[in-house]
Amino acid sequence: MPFLDLLLLSIRNVREAKLRASLTTMGVIVGVAMIVTMMSFGLGLQRNTIQRFKDLDLFNEMTVFGQTAATLIAAQQKNSNGNANGEQPDRARDARGRPDKPPEKILNEAAISEIAKIPGVVSVEPSIFFNAYLRTNGRALIQNVGGALVPNPATRFKEFAAGGMMGIQDGGEVVVDEEFVRDFGYANPGDAIGKAIDFLAPRQEKDGEEDEAPNFFGIPLEADNKDTPAPADALVARTYRIVGVLKSEDESGRRRFRGLMPTAGAYISLQDARSWREKYRDNLSQIAIELARGSGALKEKESIDYGSAVVRVSDPAAMPEVRKKVTELGYGSFSIMDQLDEIRLVFLIINSALGLLGGISLLVASFGIANTMIMSILERTREIGIMKAIGAEDREIKLIFFIEASVIGFVGGVMGSLCAWGIDAVANRLAYRFILKPQGASYVDFFALPPYLWAGAIVFAVLISILAALYPAARAARIDPVRALRHD
Repeated sequence: MPFLDLLLLSIRNVREAKLRASLTTMGVIVGVAMIVTMMSFGLGLQRNTIQRFKDLDLFNEMTVFGQTAATLIAAQQKNSNGNANGEQPDRARDARGRPDKPPEKILNEAAISEIAKIPGVVSVEPSIFFNAYLRTNGRALIQNVGGALVPNPATRFKEFAAGGMMGIQDGGEVVVDEEFVRDFGYANPGDAIGKAIDFLAPRQEKDGEEDEAPNFFGIPLEADNKDTPAPADALVARTYRIVGVLKSEDESGRRRFRGLMPTAGAYISLQDARSWREKYRDNLSQIAIELARGSGALKEKESIDYGSAVVRVSDPAAMPEVRKKVTELGYGSFSIMDQLDEIRLVFLIINSALGLLGGISLLVASFGIANTMIMSILERTREIGIMKAIGAEDREIKLIFFIEASVIGFVGGVMGSLCAWGIDAVANRLAYRFILKPQGASYVDFFALPPYLWAGAIVFAVLISILAALYPAARAARIDPVRALRHD
């Protein structure tokens, strides 16, 4: 019997029992809708989480570590004392993770250039941060200042509450964040644009030596010079102009977490930050460098330019290869990508649990399919006997029931997927209307419905339907045609 004839016959049989077939199909629809809805929610949660990490530059950035003065001293003492526990941790590295291995080389300008040449690397931004007294709007406060590349590809410098990014390397420009604006008493971010910021430093450190005032046998003489700055002005090491206020806080006022580079209240160009750090190096750092040189761990002409740097890649897929190259060069590194496999495993478990819950409904629907097929056998016993009497084989009888079950599974799978799509759309709108919008948050699609999900659900529904028809089909094929013809 041709397959097309079997298909048409099966469809006719399903249509003759409309009510029973509709109720059976409804069970499949509910099961498929539950599976697709639950798994689409899990996939949406995974997609939103990973996309959030990407938007925060956490999957396309890694921190590269070089040897510092503290680690050089510890290593030197370890070698001279033979103490395996002599190495001391560098606590400054705890801000954005620890290196995967102890670095073997110093991170200087030559190393930065070498890393920047690795294929896939977009930029290498050394980490330079220092604390300084800043004065603007009549207030002087201690602020953490960081150096930034100009131009800068990080998403941190893409959103501004007012103004924009620095335009040139050494143009006397500074970018601040919203907390800085609030701490210094500006009413709103726009009021800070164009205002001057004084970077303060002790006069003797700024000029290199203290100028001796005129005196007579140790008694200071007053100088009648109106051009001499006031004592407060003598603290000004350099004056910058605010050109941008970063949007560093979300709608609730919490600080945004972006990238692996530590945050700062104010950012100047990398060149200016390095110049300031060299000129006004703190005493502890200077002592560490002198100890490293005194122990022979650091050469006299050698300097430690940076402790760490943030490397950005063009594509997260290139991160493993770039990191491998960095390790071969002798530097330690840290990347959130190390946790990506664990994140995916967590979501795999979540999706499996959600799919299992939805699968229970489809399992219940399969009993309905089996019951429908068995009832169909009882009603069509004489018809089956006639088909077998005129030459129908057992294989063809089974195939008829398998096709009928497949039709029910296919229709239920398609309609269940459409129902799941509608449920997802309504749930998204309700969540935005009653949860996100009142809190000032933007629209979020909580569900992900890729083609493979709904297509797989339809195939799964058809397979479950065929499995449910195994017993009814085998029972129909075993019917004795002689007894079937006598059946009333």
